[in-house]
Amino acid sequence: MKKRVGILTSGGDCPGLNATIRGVAKALYQRMGENVEIIGISNGYSGLISGEWRVMRRDEFSGILTVGGTILGTKRTPFKLMRVEEGGVDKVEAMKKNYKEMRLDCLLCLGGNGTHKTANLLSQEGLNIIGLPKTIDNDIYGTDVTFGFHSAVDIATEAIDRVHTTAGSHSRCMVVELMGNKAGWLTLYAGIAGGADIILIPELPYTIENVCAAIEKRASQGKSFSILAVAEGAMDAKEARMKRKERMAKRAEEGYTTATNRIAKDIERITGIETRVCVPGHMQRGGSPSPYDRVLATQFGSYAAKMVSDENYGITVAMKNNHVGENKLEDIAGKSRLVPEGHGMLEVARRMGISMG
Repeated sequence: MKKRVGILTSGGDCPGLNATIRGVAKALYQRMGENVEIIGISNGYSGLISGEWRVMRRDEFSGILTVGGTILGTKRTPFKLMRVEEGGVDKVEAMKKNYKEMRLDCLLCLGGNGTHKTANLLSQEGLNIIGLPKTIDNDIYGTDVTFGFHSAVDIATEAIDRVHTTAGSHSRCMVVELMGNKAGWLTLYAGIAGGADIILIPELPYTIENVCAAIEKRASQGKSFSILAVAEGAMDAKEARMKRKERMAKRAEEGYTTATNRIAKDIERITGIETRVCVPGHMQRGGSPSPYDRVLATQFGSYAAKMVSDENYGITVAMKNNHVGENKLEDIAGKSRLVPEGHGMLEVARRMGISMG
């Protein structure tokens, strides 16, 4: 009897999803030949709930190594709503029912933190689940790197590179807002790679006085411009003492959603230097995966195929100390990997004279 393997992609898209799907499929076919069928589930957990699936052809996995996005489609289905009935539908029971109706032997879930929490829920409900860690934020606990991260660093770095010329030409400060609501990995790496003068991340609350002091110090050294790499989740020291709802209410009252526009306004007010904001936004998620991510995705996908063959379930693939392995889903679900104070990359930034606010 053929082994039936389901695959879904959930949450935000990112470069490397298709490369990982390809890695899984090619390795499964290499190991099991005609004794495996791959079931593609559309639009993440939403498709698993509503029963949107198809048996995939082998040729669907060719030519997708370099393609961005996901051939399966994706949607955000928040974990906090998984136990909430909507329209009379018990989502967890619907997913279990459709898993059985598809006659799946296991299900591979490609996604970030929320995806892994739901993957663990399904594993605890008795389904055979394997996770694969995807996110440009690089914030999944237990793995040194996630696929999508390095591609996003490349794109974010290019954005910083491109504002250098206009900042220098106009003697401006440029505030580049990068993705990362809770974790600052993307901003930290891109900021260093792009030669930012100031890097602000969620884990290290800033003060505008420190930010402006760094800008004025550069100006006193004859440097007419400054580049700030700012994570969308960056917050000042006062906001850091507030609960999230209080922080969001305060920003809404002031007319800001993220910190960047306020930072730019305050820099102009305090230093008198013309300041502009640049938001690359979803471009950071788009396009072809970098060579690094193509390799990583293939490593992760092929390892997941081995886990399917070995019938090793309830795990998620991980990179640890340059070796691919796995973690138990129950050990990583609900945890985030944030930039810790004292991390080596923070020390690199500080040794280079980069202000962390």
